[in-house]
Amino acid sequence: MNPGILTGMWYRLLITALTTGLVLPLGGSALGATEPPPDRIPLPAGFQPEGIAAGPNGEAFLGSRATGAIYRVDLRTGKGEVISPAVGKPSLGMKIGKDRLYVAGGNSGTGRVYDTHNGALLKTYTLNTIPSFINDVTLTDDSAFMTDSTNPTLYKVPLSGDGEATKLPLTGDIVYQTGFNANGITTSPDRKSLILIQSNTGKLFRVDPATGVTKTVDLHGETLTAGDGILRDGRTLYAVQNRLNTVAVIELSEDGGEGKLVKKLTDPRFDVPTTVAHFDKRIYLPNARFNTTPAPDTPYDVIAVQP
Repeated sequence: MNPGILTGMWYRLLITALTTGLVLPLGGSALGATEPPPDRIPLPAGFQPEGIAAGPNGEAFLGSRATGAIYRVDLRTGKGEVISPAVGKPSLGMKIGKDRLYVAGGNSGTGRVYDTHNGALLKTYTLNTIPSFINDVTLTDDSAFMTDSTNPTLYKVPLSGDGEATKLPLTGDIVYQTGFNANGITTSPDRKSLILIQSNTGKLFRVDPATGVTKTVDLHGETLTAGDGILRDGRTLYAVQNRLNTVAVIELSEDGGEGKLVKKLTDPRFDVPTTVAHFDKRIYLPNARFNTTPAPDTPYDVIAVQP
């Protein structure tokens, strides 16, 4: 092409852009953000986060283990706000199902359901009346399953909102011991089973959601010490090892009966992360800071890393 013609074309394009208001700042885009999303997101001082759940649009929710407040944040910008105030009961593991947020209630023995739009508390389920620790939750097609770290039981909550929660005793290979037992939970890649991690033994188990029978997942000698929240993306399982400041990345078989360690992720910014959420090409982990004595002004944050 003749250079003179090319110069003339660019001149006409520039004049058109100026007259129609389409010129953008350097680094800008006609489609949106001018900067990459933050890799560290500050939370309210003294919040004491534990659980995190993220939706496909980049909206994420975090719960306070101290007060039960729910914080909503845009992972693309880092901006957020408390959408549900303190309830005096912990908010631990959580998952999003359509426009509902399902939350494990820790030592309150409860599970709660919130409206993701306005933070309204829609329902509270009393899961157990004896000492218990409702720790995490995963969703199937019709139910939310919640773990209990002190009693060998899962709790099944209907996603329809109708009916009450039911207990599913855990039998088979898992043996409850002193300390925290069943913790993080997800579904197997074929979604026919549940996968849970036992914190005090570092083992993974596959669970029949109809019977509660458990079978040990073969990790080929790997032990997930200090295992906490887990997240499955396809056949990839992210297992947070909280006090080790590590995320184990495991490739599962389709039925979830076997897993092989692929790598371990760590970051100098980790300060006892507990749970994990996935958005775009990153995973996000809240720093629970269990080694720090909490105070009203203690800073907390969420760290993003490339898996």
